Amino acid sequence: MEVDDLERIDSIRSELEKRSDDRRQRYGRFTLSALAAIPWVGGVLSAISALDAEHSQAEVNALQQQWLEEHRQKINHLGQTMAEILARLEGLGETAAERLEEESYLGLVEQGFRIWDQSGTEEKRQLVQRLLTNAGATRLSSDDVVRLFLDWIDSYHEIHFSVIRVVYNNPGITRAEMWDEISGAEVRDDSPEADLFKLMIRDLSTGSVLRQARDTDEHGRFYRKRHRDSRGAFLASPFENTKPYVLTELGRQFVHYAMDEVVPRIGSEDD
Repeated sequence: MEVDDLERIDSIRSELEKRSDDRRQRYGRFTLSALAAIPWVGGVLSAISALDAEHSQAEVNALQQQWLEEHRQKINHLGQTMAEILARLEGLGETAAERLEEESYLGLVEQGFRIWDQSGTEEKRQLVQRLLTNAGATRLSSDDVVRLFLDWIDSYHEIHFSVIRVVYNNPGITRAEMWDEISGAEVRDDSPEADLFKLMIRDLSTGSVLRQARDTDEHGRFYRKRHRDSRGAFLASPFENTKPYVLTELGRQFVHYAMDEVVPRIGSEDD
C-alpha cells in the first residue's frame, strides 16, 4: 500500500490542513469530539500504517485486504461527513464559528457521531448530519432538547420517521390516511402489519412526537375531551379514520432540525 493511499484515507486530517491556523484549532476541537465517539478509527489507521511498513501489498492476504478496504471506505465517509458539516457552518458566519467552541455543542457532536457510527442505514446517518449542522447554526431549541432528538434518531426505526414525515406534511391526518400514505395495502386488523403500525403510533405518542389534535384556548390550554358512548361489538380499528393527528411542538422542531435542509430559514418568522 503506497503513501498516497494513507493520505486519501486520512481525509479528516487533510480537511484540517486546508484551514488557517486559528480556524484549524477550532475545527480541531470539533474533529476530536467526533473521533472520541469512534474509537476504531485510530486502530484502523495504525493497522494500515503497520501493514504498509512491514509487508508488501502481495503479502497482505485477501481477508486482510477486504477488511482494510471496508474500513478505508468508512473513514472516507466519516471524513466527508465532517467536512460537509464544517463547510456549511463556515458559511454561516461568526455565530456558527463561536458555536464550535462551546462545550455543550461539542458534547452534541460526540453523542451525534457515536450514533452516526452505530447507525445501520444511510438515512439515519443523514438525520444525524442534518441535526448537528442545524444545531450548530441556530438556537431554536436548547441543547438538552437536541440531545433528546439524537436519542430519537438512535432509538426509532426508519418506519417511525416515515410516520413523522407523513403527519408533518398532512396535519390533521387520521390513522387510516397515514396507512394509505405509507403502504396503501389492504390488511386485516389482526395482521402483523396492523400490530406494527399500532406500535409505531404508540411509540411516537408516548414519546411526545405526535398526538391527537385538540382545540386550545388563547393561552394554549387544551380543552377537556368529551367522551362519547362508544359501546359496540368491536374495538377501534388500528386504521381508525375519524381522529386527526398532528405533531407536537417537539415533533415539529425535530423535523426542522433533522428531516429538512432548513439551515437558512430555521427559526425564521415563517416557521
